[in-house]
Amino acid sequence: MKTTLAASALLAAAAFSQTPPAAAPPAQSQVPNMELYYKLAPDALPQDGVPKGQIKGPFTLPSQAYPGTQHTYWIYVPAQYNPATPANLMIYNDGQAFMAPEGDIRAQVVMDNLIYRREIPVMIGVFINPGRRPDQPEPTPSNWGDRDTNRPTEYNTLDDKYARVIVDELLPVLYKDYNLSKDRERHGIGGSSSGAIAAFTVAWQRPDQFSKVLSNVGSFTNIRGGNKYPDIIRASEKKPLRVFLVDGRNDNRALAADGKYDQDRDWFYQNVRMQQALTEKGYDLNYSWGIQRHGQKMLQTVFPEMMRWLWRDHGVSTDPHDTVERSFNGAR
Repeated sequence: MKTTLAASALLAAAAFSQTPPAAAPPAQSQVPNMELYYKLAPDALPQDGVPKGQIKGPFTLPSQAYPGTQHTYWIYVPAQYNPATPANLMIYNDGQAFMAPEGDIRAQVVMDNLIYRREIPVMIGVFINPGRRPDQPEPTPSNWGDRDTNRPTEYNTLDDKYARVIVDELLPVLYKDYNLSKDRERHGIGGSSSGAIAAFTVAWQRPDQFSKVLSNVGSFTNIRGGNKYPDIIRASEKKPLRVFLVDGRNDNRALAADGKYDQDRDWFYQNVRMQQALTEKGYDLNYSWGIQRHGQKMLQTVFPEMMRWLWRDHGVSTDPHDTVERSFNGAR
């Protein structure tokens, strides 16, 4: 028996009317911990027999790009560093957070383990904090400096000033003290939140110096126009960059208590827009969307894999007789 159009409409309306209403959002006390299941990866923990690199510093870098300010930084020198051989370079914004011994990332430990197994090349790591005046406090794990350092201006502004700090002020000091490759393909930079958009801006402004970008919960939002990046990427000539984006569905979603929503301030939405724009332009891109809030818990799990992927094209020998290539990369 054929069903008439009118009858179909009535059936559909009846079915819709029986659909239960959407469940009300749970009370704050009932919201599950979205970061409970992110745990430190094995490579973020010291391993037996793996030689440890050395953390040197803190050092102070006076700034001409931001007169009156200075940047504190530390240098990780792997046990395998040989002054006779140019090393690679990885820079981390908000350095205090990336190198914190009890933090979520422990980048120096990850580099120890991955370099030892030849999964990433021998590299110097630099952990640099945002600029501050001498009378201002150093950023800490509980206060990254948004309220009392130059961090908001340096990290969130889409100009070339912070790139000048890294390229024109920091790199010459590093080249003086270490044998670093000057090949852009062997330079990477990363960060979290505002430090992530700052890392992207450095590489975007100076692709002649940096090719690899590591971004966690990047602030590609309308703090100082960061939400414009997807449109800028689409309108610009493709640059030789490799980018790994990480964010969580529970990042700052710009939902106000009164129900108003500001899409331009939605961290996760804007990170997805970045992924879409970079994909459309054909960038060398990887990304991972998790369930974390605004923070670094997800990096406990994924940071080692981010490093492997970003640095996957370092040299390798396929000669079965090359016993050095097949062995652990021990200390010098």
